[in-house]
Amino acid sequence: MKIAIDGPAASGKGTVARQLADHYGLAYLDTGSLYRSVGAMILAEGGDPNELAVAVDAAKRIDPQNTDQLNIRSREAGIAASIVAAIPQVRGELMRYQRRFALQGAVLDGRDIGTIVLPDADAKLYVVASLETRAKRRAAELRARGENVTDDEMAAELQRRDDRDSNRQASPLLQAQDADLLDTSDLDIETAFRHAIALIEHRLRKNARA
Repeated sequence: MKIAIDGPAASGKGTVARQLADHYGLAYLDTGSLYRSVGAMILAEGGDPNELAVAVDAAKRIDPQNTDQLNIRSREAGIAASIVAAIPQVRGELMRYQRRFALQGAVLDGRDIGTIVLPDADAKLYVVASLETRAKRRAAELRARGENVTDDEMAAELQRRDDRDSNRQASPLLQAQDADLLDTSDLDIETAFRHAIALIEHRLRKNARA
């Protein structure tokens, strides 16, 4: 079984996706970590993520199984990830890995899983939350790691990232037509997970009747 989870940054899609993978006994892949790894590698090597050749070279060299040495969860890595994710050649390199990974049966989360990477997924969720909620979540996460960022600064940063993700030419952030919407703005982790299970089970039953 393949499950596609898409949505903007800090919407809760990663948490939901990991829980779903555990629930169904499937492998899990955070595809955003691949782009963060590319961005973090470029920064670690003193490169510019805006440069096409640099970004593509990093995407070709990245080892998805060995990125622990890279600081992929930093604020800077997130910004660099959004930049390289807009480059079609980078997306092409990483998409091949994502599709191979999904063959074993998996839950993948990202921004183009249901629309581009796994359009034939058995179930799809599009996870959203208000900008205010997402900013509070991400800012708290970064402050817990010692980074100095306010909720307002993070809201502005997420808005810029949303704009880049939604308006890029290569695989923009979109809700697939057959993806069920899950708004986590006012949901705790356990409630969001229960809603996700209900939506997926309904979709699987619907597909079985088709």
